[in-house]
Amino acid sequence: MRLALFDLDHTLLSADSDVLWCEFLIGEGLLAAPFAEQYRAVAAHYDAGTVSPVDYCNFHAATLAGYSRDELLPLRQRFCRDWIVPRIPDDARELLQRCRGRGETLVLTTATNRVVSELTAADLGVDHYLCTELELADGRYSGRTCGILNMRSGKVERVRQWLLESGQPEQLLHEASFHTDSINDLALLSAVRRPIVVDPDSRLESTALRKGWTVLRLDRPYKATPEAPRIDLRAAAPETPRAVERRARERE
Repeated sequence: MRLALFDLDHTLLSADSDVLWCEFLIGEGLLAAPFAEQYRAVAAHYDAGTVSPVDYCNFHAATLAGYSRDELLPLRQRFCRDWIVPRIPDDARELLQRCRGRGETLVLTTATNRVVSELTAADLGVDHYLCTELELADGRYSGRTCGILNMRSGKVERVRQWLLESGQPEQLLHEASFHTDSINDLALLSAVRRPIVVDPDSRLESTALRKGWTVLRLDRPYKATPEAPRIDLRAAAPETPRAVERRARERE
């Protein structure tokens, strides 16, 4: 078995799932509009690599506190259909199919929690899916995470844990490929045989060029639908290095 590992946000998905989920909840009236300033600040720190995994994951887990799985399911289905699927470029799906065509096992590994990203994993048709897990108490989400956070070095630990539980050798990790855009994924990029950076920011691209890693660019048109009009989340968000660089590329 050969593994092809994939990050989700800004890699296979042309957006940040957590940012979209917060916008979605605000639009549904389930979060107050002033909350936008908080999540945009957290997103900016995540892009810059300056927020701790615990703070980042618990911030987004807190938006789910008090809900049951049944209560969230119709929201999650609508969110995936109207907000996520239109932002998955054909290039990303073709990349997955090329890897599958080579006989590789597709593994999605994302810092985004299960509530927000599970249906995305199903839509992408990956073979295995690793994410940040959430704590349930009396059938309702507590607003806290559980287990090893699937972020930064935690991604390496979670892949190792999954291989161990599956009865597979850890060597599969070291022989794998990994596709990501994020500076937060340096630990996993360094652990695999074939690191591939996808539409990286300037810091990750500099690292990739220095180390001789493959740099991949995807065509990322947005497929607006009547249910999912185009929303420019960057317009009101803090300017990050990634946002500035991507705007520059769009003007070329």
